[in-house]
This record gives sequence, structure tokens and C-alpha cells, in this order.
Amino acid sequence: MGEPLGLIAGNGRFPFLVAAAARRAGRRIVTVAVREEAFPELEKEVDVFHWVGLGQLGRCIEVLRKEGVREAVMAGQVKHRQIFSNIVPDLKLMGVLARLAVRNTDSLIGGVAETLGREGITLLPSTELLQDQMAGAGALTRLAPSRASVKDVEYGRKIARALAGMDLGQTVVVKDRAAVALEAMEGTDEVIRRAGRIAGPGTTVVKVAKPKQDMRFDVPVVGTGTLAAMSEAGAATLAVEAGRTLLIDRTDFLAAADRARIAVLGMQPGNDA
Repeated sequence: MGEPLGLIAGNGRFPFLVAAAARRAGRRIVTVAVREEAFPELEKEVDVFHWVGLGQLGRCIEVLRKEGVREAVMAGQVKHRQIFSNIVPDLKLMGVLARLAVRNTDSLIGGVAETLGREGITLLPSTELLQDQMAGAGALTRLAPSRASVKDVEYGRKIARALAGMDLGQTVVVKDRAAVALEAMEGTDEVIRRAGRIAGPGTTVVKVAKPKQDMRFDVPVVGTGTLAAMSEAGAATLAVEAGRTLLIDRTDFLAAADRARIAVLGMQPGNDA
């Protein structure tokens, strides 16, 4: 078996996909699972499994180094409100927090990545092993977006990129070229539901990467939960950035979008739809 891969796991399917891809690549998988977030079923899919609390950076590093890990991946969501309200930092994480100029998610996880690097552990792009799960460009579903939806995508993308550039959120919901709801700490699915309550059916959901997206963490992710929220809200179109957005279980995701009559569009990074 090849060199061990560290998997720092949050919630959702993302860590399971990384584990499966790493196993196919012949790598031993050493998992450090965030106790407040990760699914216990993940233990069955990996070689070594340890729980750590959200603030236990020192324990995380100890486990990875003991298992001979030199490369690691972060996969799975850790809710923003968890990071900034429920965290009880150990000494190692307190050192990271003390060096932060700005207390936002990017700065915090970037500081964690820098600390891992000093300990001899390189944090890889979280999608390194999942290129086949990334969004492509153009219409990804049998149903193409309507002309009105394409105009909403063009409008919404400019707003979403400004929002993402401030590390506030990555999703905007638009209807008739008016911004209905902007994502903050509640996450993509909740902002979609809120937009449905405000504007009713026919909305367009636009999700982007940050202008200087660090692909090692917090990459844009959509899955069947996103589609369920869109169906509940009556949203018609989902636009994501090609090559920078992970479609969880891509084949199943697009089949589910087809069944729900939701159009999914891959936007070219840096350009209009």
C-alpha cells in the first residue's frame, strides 16, 4: 500500500468520496474526524480513525505524525457558526488564533494549513483525487436554463463574486435580476429556502468560488441536499463555476436534477455565463 494520506473530515459525503478515491489510488487512509461534525460511518471506510474536538489542532497533528502522514486533505463541512462560537482551542490552535489579522474562515483555516506545513504535513487541494466529480462548463442537465435564468445568472454572478471576495458567503439567489437572498453563515441550502419564502418559485441560485479560492479548503460543494432545498423553494436553475465546484456523487446528482426538472449550468471561471 502506498504512502498514507491524512483525511481531516467534517460532515457530509465529501470525506467518503475522498476515502474511496484514496483507496482506489492504493493509499492508506488515516482519518482525523471532527467530533462535532463528521459521520461515525466513515470509520468503516478508512484504515485508521480518530475523533478530535473542533479545537484540538495539537491532537490532530499528533495523530497524523504518529501514523507517518506527510500529505493530508481537508474534506467535509464544518459549519461557520461552529468555528466561531463553539470552538475551545488547545494551545496549538490558540497560537494560530493569536496570529490572525482577521477572524474569518479563510484566515483561520489558512493558519491551520500553515501550522500543518511547519509540522511536515502538506495540505493538498481537497479535490485532488476527485477531478471526475467537478462541474464541467455549459448545461450539465438535459434541461437547459431559460433565457430569463441566464440573465439572472449573469446578474447574480457579479453579486456572488463580490460577496465571496469578502468571505461572507458564496451563494446568491436571484429572480428577475433582483437579488432575493445573500448567503451568510446559514449555508447554501438555508439561503435557498429563505429566498423561496421571500420570492416564491422561479428563482435562480448562483454559487461561485472565491476570487482567490484556495482549493485546499472550503471549495464550493453542491449535492442532493441542495436540490432538495431548490425543489422545496421552487428554484428553477443552479449555476456553479466549472472546474471549481464539486458535485457530490456527480452522476447521481445530475440524474436527480433531471428528475426534479432543475437546470444545472457550469459557468466558465472568470467569465460571464
